[in-house]
Formats: sequence, structure tokens, C-alpha cells
Amino acid sequence: MKRGHLSQFFSGVASKTLSVVETNPSASHQHELNGVNGLITILGEASDQAIRYPAKFLYLNDDSESAVAAECEVSWYDSRRKHPTRTEHRLYFPTNEVMERATQGDLLILGRQQNDSLLIAVVESGSTTANQMRWLFGLEENDTRCRVKSEDETDALQVGFAGRFILEQLGIELEESETDYLQDMLDRFGGGFPSTKVFSAFARETLTGVSSLDNPDEAIVRWVEQEEILFRTLERHIVAQRLVEGFGSDVDAFVAFSLSVQNRRKSRAGHALENHLEAVFLEHDTQYSREKVTENRTKPDFVFPGIEDYHTVEFPSECLTMLGVKQTCKDRWRQVLSEAQRIRDKHLLTLEPSISVNQTEEMQAHNLQLVVPLEIQDSYRPDQQQWLMSLAEFLELLRDREPFD
Repeated sequence: MKRGHLSQFFSGVASKTLSVVETNPSASHQHELNGVNGLITILGEASDQAIRYPAKFLYLNDDSESAVAAECEVSWYDSRRKHPTRTEHRLYFPTNEVMERATQGDLLILGRQQNDSLLIAVVESGSTTANQMRWLFGLEENDTRCRVKSEDETDALQVGFAGRFILEQLGIELEESETDYLQDMLDRFGGGFPSTKVFSAFARETLTGVSSLDNPDEAIVRWVEQEEILFRTLERHIVAQRLVEGFGSDVDAFVAFSLSVQNRRKSRAGHALENHLEAVFLEHDTQYSREKVTENRTKPDFVFPGIEDYHTVEFPSECLTMLGVKQTCKDRWRQVLSEAQRIRDKHLLTLEPSISVNQTEEMQAHNLQLVVPLEIQDSYRPDQQQWLMSLAEFLELLRDREPFD
């Protein structure tokens, strides 16, 4: 097991494409995964008795912000245990909401976690999420058979920024913290959370040796990464204190507190990325307006060189640029299309890895250029990478479009 590698979380991983008999109740009532003898490598050999594992099931697609989840026990057994020469292992699972949603062709990922429980994720066929899972676990796209990776193989799969992003969709978070800065944060922010802009500036301040002037693509990823670690460090302390105080029998107060934690995480993540991009533009002396109204009350995240130029009819439209910012795209990227109507070719920066070919082709058809930091571009296919724009290239585009006085 290596820290920072998939083996830190999984002692073995398997994948298979689900068949009709595994997903369609009218075709079969067996509730079993077939053709999985290869799982012996990570689940062991069931001889006389079935081996039982606690399991968490997840259903993932591009439409939902959170996964559908179910917890139950699964059985790993040899259906031919009395046969003198043959074995035929199967994995039995009880009826649950996740497998009821599964359809033929969906991708199933099974991971044996280091605590010996199983994580079983069903991912909608053809989705960006399926694309991301295949990339993370090093799976071939068109291979429908059951494939198994042992711990030695997951040792070789390193988890970087993009990998952590995908693991979080599986409910797995790297427990990284910056405890050296905890007291500083408590003193500065009075034991609470400051505004996102203040916190983003603090995160950049703590990360020495990183400059967007040297490498804007690396800087934006490192800054976002550092802010996430610092935020979780502070959040863990504040939440722990609140839990110690307790909620008594006030269930509504507990639910409200839990929702506030989740909502703060979501809201902060998007604003943090915009804050760090604004720092990049300031370091590069780039003129811009942030979240100013164009038409129909729409507010693009950034307009270049500025909103006054945008609203000046005489200002040439070919010198205008807009940049939408979304940490994750999913189907929300289409929101950008209705913004800044004077600008035909729009740009969108995201940190989402391995977006599907169907999605990027649709973006191209709508004259939307995706801007992705170089480190994350590695998760895309080679033909997609040729089309993607880096942050450094986007800054160069802005310089080229600066009007002459």
C-alpha cells in the first residue's frame, strides 16, 4: 500500500459491463454478478461456505449532484463447489435501490477497501462519470469482460488532483490537513469562517514558491488544492467542536447544521476557483470585469477587457472575450451559452477531468472553447487534448486581443 496511490484506498479493484440478466428483473431474478471468477484474486476462494462482505452500493450519472447509495451485505460463493474439477464463483447481492437503477451496458466498479468492506459503484453507460472512472482505474473503454487489478497494480496508479476529484464522487476523501496553520486560522478568523475571498488570499499566502507568472496552469491547481486542504482543516475543527456541544433531542437543529456544512462546501468551491483566477489576472496585469451584467440580467464570471467596453457599441466585438468558470461542468456548461451575446465564441474554464467526447463535441458545436489546466488535461483523450486550451494559452489569447490605442 502506497500513500497517494489507489492502493491507499483499495487492496484490489475490478470492473465489468453489466449484462441484461444482471440488471433486468424480468429477464432474471438471480441478483448475481456472473463471469467473475477473476475476483478470486481480491475476494479469495470460497470453498465450502460463502464469504460475506459488508458493501456500499453507489449509482452515479451526470445528472445528479450526489450519488444514490445503499448499504447491505453481499455473498461471494462457488456455485460449483461440489464439482470435482470446476469452480464458478458468483457474487450475490440483495435487492437495493442502486441495482434497481442499473441497466444493461452500465459500468460496474468493485473495490475491496483496506478495511475489507466492498465499494460497488454502478455508473451510467456513456456518461462523463463513466469516462472518469475508466481513466482513474486504468480501464479499457470497450472491454466488457470482468477485469481485476490486484494491490500491486493499484500501487502503480497514482492519485493526483484529478484522481482526488473523481474519488470524492465515490465518497472517498484524502484526509490531508495543514494542522500547522490551524491556530493561525483560528486567531485570524475568530474561530469561524471568513469570506471566500479572504480565505482564498490566505491559502495563496501559505503556499510559497508558486507564481502564476512562472506557470499559471500549475498555480491555479496548487492554489485551489491548498485552499481545499486548509478549509477542511478548519472545518474539521469547527464541526468537531459543534458535535461536542451536541444537539440534545433537537433533530431539526442537527439536520440544519448538517445542511449548512454541505452548502458551505459547495458554495465555497466555486467561488474559490474564481478568486484564484482573479489573482492570476491581476498578476498578469490583465484588464477584466467580474460578474457584471451584460444582457437579460446575465452575469458572466469574467469579461475582458471590461464591462464598459462590452457595452460600448463602437468597441469591436472581436476584441471582447468572456470566460465562464465552473469547477465541474456536467450539463451546467450550457448556462454559459446565453451570457454575453455580443461574443460569439465563448470560453469556459473547468477543473473537471476526463469529460466525455460527446460532451466536448457538443461544446465545439456551440462555439464553446474549454479551458483546462495542463495537469488535468492528461485525463482527456489525445484527440481531445489537441482541442483543449490551457490557462497559459488563454492568457496569450487575451494579450493578442488587446486593442491598440
